[in-house]
Amino acid sequence: MRERRVSVGLLCAFLSGGVSAGAPHPVNIRPDLAKLVVQHDGRPVIVERNVDPENMIDPDFMMTSRACPPYCIQPMQLAPGVETIGELEVIGYLQWVGKDHSVLVVDSRDGDWAQRSGIIPGAVNIPWQRLHPAHSEPEKIADVLLFQFGAARQAGLWNFENVKTLVMYCNGLWCGQSPTNIKQLLALGYPAHKIKWYRGGMQSWKSLGLTTVFPEKK
Repeated sequence: MRERRVSVGLLCAFLSGGVSAGAPHPVNIRPDLAKLVVQHDGRPVIVERNVDPENMIDPDFMMTSRACPPYCIQPMQLAPGVETIGELEVIGYLQWVGKDHSVLVVDSRDGDWAQRSGIIPGAVNIPWQRLHPAHSEPEKIADVLLFQFGAARQAGLWNFENVKTLVMYCNGLWCGQSPTNIKQLLALGYPAHKIKWYRGGMQSWKSLGLTTVFPEKK
């Protein structure tokens, strides 16, 4: 007889009455949403959760005890006016990527993180150093503000009236890369209500089995 493997979670759900016999429990994003199509680099990508009950988080995100500093637990509220959001809110913004140019999802991670673990579909990878004056030239920071975030210059001053709503994330609750970017943007005058912070970042995204994509190697 062929052995049938059943995950502990699925077995517990069945014993508690959460799953009927013979019927696999759907792994939806929410009860009324199984998947969605997101535009990424001009092509459609299906975002959904991994349906394999044996699926596990990537080893890169299994570590619990990174040294602090620099990998310290981030606060729930990063700065006044900056909204901290979760996965469903991120997904809500992803639905506008490619349709509404006033929304931009930003992956702030540096190094080879994007190549190693992928990024959230619809996001653009802008390593945090590109917005930090200690690591980037003023002209390069200005290029990001002007051509990617939608800021304008008037009489030598920044005008953020028509800037994009930024959804920023990095590796997780212990990652300071997107918080560093957000604080830099606020210091420049970027409106706090136009910045959304996905605190859980890639670690939380991966822990829910949500789709990632890998940047093309250059």
